[in-house]
Amino acid sequence: MRNQVLLSALVGAAGVAARDVPSNVQSFYDSLKAKGACSNKLATGFYANDDGPNTFAYCGDHLSDYNVIYLKGSGSAFADMDIDCDGEQNGKGDDGRCGNSQDTQAITSFQDIVEGYKKGVKDLNAYVHPYVVFGNTGSKSGWKTFDPQKYGIKPLSVMAVVCNNKLIYGVWGDENGDDGDKPMVGEASISLATACFGTSMTGNNGHDETDVLYIAFPGDDAVPGADGANWGADSWQAFESSIEGLGNKLIQRIGGGDPGNGGGDDPGNGGDGFDDCEWPGHCEGASCSTDDDCSDPWACINGKCGTDPALL
Repeated sequence: MRNQVLLSALVGAAGVAARDVPSNVQSFYDSLKAKGACSNKLATGFYANDDGPNTFAYCGDHLSDYNVIYLKGSGSAFADMDIDCDGEQNGKGDDGRCGNSQDTQAITSFQDIVEGYKKGVKDLNAYVHPYVVFGNTGSKSGWKTFDPQKYGIKPLSVMAVVCNNKLIYGVWGDENGDDGDKPMVGEASISLATACFGTSMTGNNGHDETDVLYIAFPGDDAVPGADGANWGADSWQAFESSIEGLGNKLIQRIGGGDPGNGGGDDPGNGGDGFDDCEWPGHCEGASCSTDDDCSDPWACINGKCGTDPALL
């Protein structure tokens, strides 16, 4: 019943870019805030602010039950939101707010994939595509790195961002490089920042409070692909609306929901929203690399836990 109510609320929110945080996601946010630092740190030693601590980590505490990865600091801290203006520099949506950015790159990390979609755009546009900067690259001595793809997170997959008491959907569109003095986390395109905090966000003015939760979803099912999103949209509202349905499905992983994501039996089919298999997060349909990632009686077939390839 809890998940059926959630689904009804999400359907009613269709077309609304800045939606209220659903109860399951809010409970998740509150529990992480109360817990403090995560236990399963996939990578740590990152900074949210230049003058702050390097206690921020990519957290895998809920990989096995909810199949999600997120950013978490120590105590009640999550991450902040610096502004990224990389990608298409002019054209749609450009109102000059990126003009004072001191660190703008001509392309984003997955420019080749965007162009390969052949949707009339050559790269992500920071004003149009609400994308998250997730992952850290670099080769400096002692530099902290993290590759989300090693944990099944796919380029241009949908991510959920809890910010300013709102839930915004974006895509994983860029990575943090080693062009600065410190390995940083907590950055998003100016359009995503605008959705969260309004037009006061500029290329040189972001959100400094560490209260933003970034949630990534491993698995091919989190990728909208060429035809699952409006890549040629004229506004961030139009693009965000085009991935809303997929985002609504993915957040059901948190506290139960879609069996295809290892999040429990489907409440829409009479299920209770919780896993019946003995290893939550590794049930039928969950993403996997080897048979060890799947609960009995399933095996890892074509990247999914199951028994019959024709059904996957």
